[in-house]
Amino acid sequence: MPALFTFVRLQYRSGNWDTDQRMPSNLLHSMVEYTTVPIVEQEKVVSLESTELFRYPFCYLSGHKLVQFNAKEKANFERYVQNGGFVFVDDCNHDIDGLFARSFEEQMRVCFGPKALKKIPNNHPLYRSFFKFEEGPPTTSFELNGWGDDLVHDYLKAYEVNGRIAVLYSNKDYGCEWDYDFRNKRWLAEDNTKFGVNIVMYALMS
Repeated sequence: MPALFTFVRLQYRSGNWDTDQRMPSNLLHSMVEYTTVPIVEQEKVVSLESTELFRYPFCYLSGHKLVQFNAKEKANFERYVQNGGFVFVDDCNHDIDGLFARSFEEQMRVCFGPKALKKIPNNHPLYRSFFKFEEGPPTTSFELNGWGDDLVHDYLKAYEVNGRIAVLYSNKDYGCEWDYDFRNKRWLAEDNTKFGVNIVMYALMS
């Protein structure tokens, strides 16, 4: 029997990790609707300090505020990423100069060096891992409404290990974009969670 996919949210001691609380169930609904991947129906919160983290291939990390790993969190994050894990990191401020962005990017520099995060080209396999996104990362409504830094970010960043994305980093606030009851998708002209399916499928296949 195939292993079940679990949406794991990382809990960290600094900042606020429990953002966009309806997003995981929305994305899991999309996994059921569009794919044949068997899932666990509820998200699972795992402390970044816990070795339980290493049981799962996919994790989500988000917030608005400070990200500053303590020694155990840093060690686990580095080990997880370097040994095949995938972390999707989303800035709920959608702001390249905000506290979450500045502090998380600093953690990446501390963990993996000053050039850890690099722009992903729009022809990266991520954008065709399930659905096709010919123009790269889809824009969110939050980028267009005057909040955050008033910029539309036309790229995502990543830290790669052996040619695969190990940390996918977004300033686009996908978490808040997908933070609604999945039953409301019927009002959308296009299901905006499809890119989330790409992210999960890339993580599971790479």
